[in-house]
Amino acid sequence: MTRAYNFSAGPATLPESVLRQAQAEMLEWQGAGASIVEMSHRGAEFMAVAAQAEADLRTLLEVPDDYAVLFLSGGATTQQALIPLNLASAGQRADYVLSGHWGKTAVKQASPYVDVHIAASSEATGFRDVPPPADWQLSTDAAYVHITANETIHGVQYRTVPDTGAVPLVADFSSSIASEPLDVRRYGVIYAGAQKNLGPVGLTVVLIRRDLLERSGQARADIFDYRSHAARDSMLNTPPTWNWYLAGLMFKWMLDEGGVQVFAARNAIKAGLVYGAIDTSGGFYRNEVVPSARSRMNIPFFLADATLEARFVAEAKAGGLLALKGHKAVGGIRASLYNAMPVAGAQALVAFMADFQQRHG
Repeated sequence: MTRAYNFSAGPATLPESVLRQAQAEMLEWQGAGASIVEMSHRGAEFMAVAAQAEADLRTLLEVPDDYAVLFLSGGATTQQALIPLNLASAGQRADYVLSGHWGKTAVKQASPYVDVHIAASSEATGFRDVPPPADWQLSTDAAYVHITANETIHGVQYRTVPDTGAVPLVADFSSSIASEPLDVRRYGVIYAGAQKNLGPVGLTVVLIRRDLLERSGQARADIFDYRSHAARDSMLNTPPTWNWYLAGLMFKWMLDEGGVQVFAARNAIKAGLVYGAIDTSGGFYRNEVVPSARSRMNIPFFLADATLEARFVAEAKAGGLLALKGHKAVGGIRASLYNAMPVAGAQALVAFMADFQQRHG
């Protein structure tokens, strides 16, 4: 079998070594006589797996002790609804800064529970930049300020952490977590779907400052209460154990590779290669994001002749470069360069781009 280079935005590529270990342990986990998928989440075996995964993630991201780490079912969109329920009183104002599609989705999920205030937005210019923090209209009485650290569809990424003063900053890191050093203390809440940099789909990681767990929030079922999940080590209900286990393998792999500093360097190289190919193509390819806000994880680009885009995707797939079709919201092409994508994958894409331009330019 020859594995292709998978540029999917999520569910995304995983390291072959992680997949092979999971394959080897699928039928029977470490001599236990059963698969990890079959074990009770409250049994000693899985409890040890869960505890090690949390310890490794804390090491990887340098998570302080005064932050709880939650492993929850579902995706980031679910957290976008749970955040206002847990952090704000009914009808309280919450500030949202919009830099792309997923910021708008966060607003949609929060709107039934809080007075959403759009503190800033770059929608008028097509979400090609991060709204300059100097222009943000923040509310002193807001429950929190929400940003999307990296917009997977529009390819816009915050390069610096905005200062929101005494109001806690909440950030969706689904598509950029663990891709470079992260100062967790600058945030009140960080949440991330696992299916891009941390593991498989179906699991979401939430890092929340413990003092925020003391907020009464709004009336909600126990299963929607962060306090209850934190008090029970994310075992309030049956968690997605296979996903949690596989995420744990990913954390170990990232640590063994050298941690986020190493991945930051690799990701800068990969992004530099692809952006370089776009910028030196003489207009055959174009990226519309302001250079200072360009994402290192998700690179959307367009061909000057849009009729060639379907051919580009098809020929790339035939050449072992998968999932390069852009999101339906914006079209074009998109290359996602998450941690598990090797530099060789970016090099292969750049070589194909040059060849395609030579043949069709």
